[in-house]
Amino acid sequence: MAVTVPFPVILASASPQRREMLERLGIKFEVRVSGAEEIVHGDPAEIVLANALLKARSVPAVDSIVIGCDTDVVLEEHLIGKPEDEIRAREYLAQLSGRTHRVLSGLAVLGPADDQARTGIVESRVRFRELGTADIERYLASGEWRGRAGGYAAQGRGSSLIASIEGDLSNVIGLPVGLLLDLVPELDPAA
Repeated sequence: MAVTVPFPVILASASPQRREMLERLGIKFEVRVSGAEEIVHGDPAEIVLANALLKARSVPAVDSIVIGCDTDVVLEEHLIGKPEDEIRAREYLAQLSGRTHRVLSGLAVLGPADDQARTGIVESRVRFRELGTADIERYLASGEWRGRAGGYAAQGRGSSLIASIEGDLSNVIGLPVGLLLDLVPELDPAA
């Protein structure tokens, strides 16, 4: 059943995971990919929130709800980001092996009646299993690491790398659904 919202909803992201999560909620939306240049230096929580705002504000929209989100992996208070190649992905996975890291998402929602953006940050903790060379190479061969913060996807084959998750799984996947529904209750299919 589709969620009826009085305004068009725009997702300012090319992420297939974010699209899929909104579709599962029954939300009708349009994708407009943000061309915003992301901030990469500073406090991790401030960075993900600033990037979410940049993405939401970079998409032209009139009388619409615009959703901007930025998700990143933080290890030892440093953003890891998306690996640019397989060598970097291998390094990231080796660094995460047997350790706990944080996944932070900044979420920004701009609406037609809002003077200010509705924003929030969600943190989840992910503990990786001890990974051997064969584990890492098998995962790299899947190609799933491409375009993924930290070089893995928790909802796919990357789930085999994870020992435990503390917090919101939807955040780890890339769109903190609970926070989104708190910020925009009219999107809640249960309402």
